[in-house]
Amino acid sequence: MSGFDDPHNQFFLESPYALDRESKKLLLLSTLQKLTIFHYENCVDYRNILNSITFDIQKKNDYEDLPFIPVRLFKELDLCSVSNRLVIRTMTSSGTSGQQVSKIYLDKNTATLQRKVLSQIVSQFIGSKRLPMIVIDTAATISNRTSFSARAAGIMGFSSFSNDRFFALNDDLSVDFDGLQHFIRSHAGKKILVFGFTYMVWQYFLESLSKRKKTIELEDAILIHGGGWKKLAGEGISSDIFRSQITGRTGITKIHDYYGMIEQTGSIFMECEKMYLHTSIYSDVIIRNPLDFSLMPYNEKGIIEVLSMVATSYPGHVLLTEDVGIIIGEDNCGCGRKGKYFKVLGRLEHAEIRGCSDTHTLRT
Repeated sequence: MSGFDDPHNQFFLESPYALDRESKKLLLLSTLQKLTIFHYENCVDYRNILNSITFDIQKKNDYEDLPFIPVRLFKELDLCSVSNRLVIRTMTSSGTSGQQVSKIYLDKNTATLQRKVLSQIVSQFIGSKRLPMIVIDTAATISNRTSFSARAAGIMGFSSFSNDRFFALNDDLSVDFDGLQHFIRSHAGKKILVFGFTYMVWQYFLESLSKRKKTIELEDAILIHGGGWKKLAGEGISSDIFRSQITGRTGITKIHDYYGMIEQTGSIFMECEKMYLHTSIYSDVIIRNPLDFSLMPYNEKGIIEVLSMVATSYPGHVLLTEDVGIIIGEDNCGCGRKGKYFKVLGRLEHAEIRGCSDTHTLRT
């Protein structure tokens, strides 16, 4: 890592879901502690934050004791721990016109680490071979290769699993049915990866199929989708309805949602066959009480905190999100994968966290 010397290779000696609680904690916590020190020494704003709470970075802390920062700070501050000359890409969160967006600065090593972690995780669900890929989005989304939106980052990240790629939407967001059918026919008999953001899949792909009373033959495909649930929830669209429509219109039965954010690109939480989101050995989650930020026990909802070893060029390794979730269990999911498994229940009623004096109402 640029300026950060840590043996990350040790993470790749194990399968992403192979380590139990204690083994994973030894590996991940050590890296998170080193990242805390690195960012403290190299990011002025992060150092000021830790100094304001009189946090002792030299102390051997547990997960829950590591200082978190709210994701909203990336909209308000330029948080970067490497020199400007090393930044190769700026990632930005989604936002409507006039809204502030999060800005995440990547150097070459961080971008490489993100890709490698994403590859290790996703290959556990789709296999190690590259697949033909249908992207439920427009090609224009990835036109800027130095400044990526959340959608562009997702498309580029998952494109690394493809050997041929087709964008299913035209620039006006209509479905290119002729091109789609040609792509499917050209890969007849092959497993196909379908990727898109949840609201894009629903609003522009599924609704178009429904209005035209069309179906697409993709029984052997795998769909990976994420994000956009807030919009769909407002329309009364549940995960069950989404999955039912996907299967009914395309025949796809292998469907995996994922939870992730631009502030921790690469370190995603994939949904297993039992419909639970999973932490890998590269990440973890904590649920905090919205009143005092204390730890919540399993099976009780609270604010989701995410921890990740991929945030090396910026201080995004311990973040308090604006999402509500619940941890179901650890190391004993019916899918056989180790690690915590959890659900995201919705957004905070007032999704703005500025300091530990604030309190928030949960909404599910």
